[in-house]
Amino acid sequence: MDTNVVIVGAGPAGLAVGACLRRAGVDFLMLEKASEVAPAWRRHYRRLHLHTVKSFSSLPFVPFPSDHPRYVPREKVVAYLDAYAERFELRPRFGVTVDSIRRDKDGFRVETGSDALTARHVVVASGNNAEPIVPSFPGIETFKGKVLHSADYTEAAPFFGRTVLVIGMGNTGAEIALDLAESGAHPTLSVRKGVHIVPRQLFGVPIQMVGIATRPMPQGLNDRMFPIILDLALGKLEKYGIVRPKEGILKQIDAGRIPVIDVGTVAAIKAGRIKVAPDVKHFGERGATFVDGGQEEFDAVILATGYRPAYDNFLPAELRPQKSGVNARSSELGLYLVGFHNPVTGLLREIGLEAMAVAADIEKRG
Repeated sequence: MDTNVVIVGAGPAGLAVGACLRRAGVDFLMLEKASEVAPAWRRHYRRLHLHTVKSFSSLPFVPFPSDHPRYVPREKVVAYLDAYAERFELRPRFGVTVDSIRRDKDGFRVETGSDALTARHVVVASGNNAEPIVPSFPGIETFKGKVLHSADYTEAAPFFGRTVLVIGMGNTGAEIALDLAESGAHPTLSVRKGVHIVPRQLFGVPIQMVGIATRPMPQGLNDRMFPIILDLALGKLEKYGIVRPKEGILKQIDAGRIPVIDVGTVAAIKAGRIKVAPDVKHFGERGATFVDGGQEEFDAVILATGYRPAYDNFLPAELRPQKSGVNARSSELGLYLVGFHNPVTGLLREIGLEAMAVAADIEKRG
């Protein structure tokens, strides 16, 4: 089958690209391995809210409804994405897994489990959360309690009254620990190395808007200024076992490491409702030993150890653009990545900008 554009993935990035191409009158086919749009958002834990304000988090052409709260909850994001797909008549082919993408004459050949498509352009929008990262910890196979990845965590109720080790203090780990603490569990956060933490609102101003305003400033100035401001906002956290990395916050963001956006975890740590521990050295039948020699017993372990994009499973290295969005390499190839850059100004905002730029580039190239 021939088409002008193949879009891989029907999450926010794929939907945004589809809407922009629809507006431009460009023919496309969207492929999604799940059975519905936005599968990653549907499986996220229930208490999740956007960490960015709704006015800077909508997809192209359709703002969030005015009656939604400033930080939109997960179920309303899912409803918004469903309505977005309907509005632009986005009808992905569901249950289709892309096995390979390769050059074919003037375009690309996209191989799936049951079909082969040819397209002049390909947009890979399969998302940063395509595949959970499950590291191996010494002795974890001997642990008698429950072990699960954060991808499989939905709510705290099953852990009421239990001691839970959450490994990894990214945004997911920090919020799951808070969810557990607020719901009667006894969580411990294992923090392997330094972490930057920012409040969701800095002195009443959403941190996303602070990021947008300060982004044009020199990186060195930002990196010197933010620690001072954050100490005023959150307090000095070293005494609670949380240290900052040596790298500045913007340098880490540019390398793809987003700071923890605090929605209450810091206060829970200060109040003693969430313990902080260093990296795990090894597990035993009933608990874990940490690198500082400390030992604790746990009923369950949640691996908040992140995800990987996983497009390297089907996209050979020679076809990968250097970065997400439109650049000289992606425009030359006719193959684009969308939704793989998560800046301080917000992933959904960036997705909208990338989608519009990619659609315009495809329309220009014909």
